[in-house]
Amino acid sequence: MKYVEGFVLAVPKANKEQYLQHARQALPIFKEMGISRVVECWGDDVPEGKVTDFRRAVQAAPDEEVVFSWFEYSSKEVRDAVYQKMMDDPRMQAMSKNMPFDGKRMIFGGFVPILDA
Repeated sequence: MKYVEGFVLAVPKANKEQYLQHARQALPIFKEMGISRVVECWGDDVPEGKVTDFRRAVQAAPDEEVVFSWFEYSSKEVRDAVYQKMMDDPRMQAMSKNMPFDGKRMIFGGFVPILDA
């Protein structure tokens, strides 16, 4: 069964192209490791909520935009194996030192699709 890992993060608006370059640099590594699909989405219509919202979830500053992304895997077992490969891969370790966003405010989680139409 497919498995999805989702991410929400805040990226300085001035770093949009740097973020996209970072994502493009990681893409072949992700594919090599077993991620079947990578989607990166730049905030366009991210309204403030009355109780909570995407911006508050990642403590986005006025000069930052929310990014919503997800990875698709063929199964949770593949996702778990990819996660371990990422933690051990020197390329990923090097990339994590130069991220164009504050990784401490990123939220993420794994999900089992229950409807995919």
